[in-house]
Amino acid sequence: MMSDIKQQLYTLCEQYAQDRLNACLAAIQAAQESANSETKSSAGDKYETGRAMAQNERDRNLVQLQQGRQLQGELQRIDPSKPCDTVRPGALVRTSMGWFYISISAGKLPVEGTDYFAVSAAAPVAAALSGKRVGEEAVFNGKKIRIEEVL
Repeated sequence: MMSDIKQQLYTLCEQYAQDRLNACLAAIQAAQESANSETKSSAGDKYETGRAMAQNERDRNLVQLQQGRQLQGELQRIDPSKPCDTVRPGALVRTSMGWFYISISAGKLPVEGTDYFAVSAAAPVAAALSGKRVGEEAVFNGKKIRIEEVL
């Protein structure tokens, strides 16, 4: 059952990363079309400003596109069918603070009535828990977190 939830969380993370990529690609295309549609008017400065703004928007979206691709890369290094006995990327961890899926920063993911928090391995809470096993404790934001289950 928990392996099914782990697979569902992985799929939700994949969808999150793909949605981010799709949004970036659409925004890049829109910015490019905006830049292309700027027509030179008698006020040349207005034309140049519009093109520069569109270029800045396109560049900003290219950075976000790269981040989206990084998310996909992080996910590809995870095998959701592989059980974990320590907290590491791919682990589903039940703690005294709730459930964490160590994968990518996708936020709260509700599955079958339970909220799971998808966090990257670099997130402070994941870093605090990293390498720990069931029964061990970590300190995060001044609070003790007990690891109750690692899947």
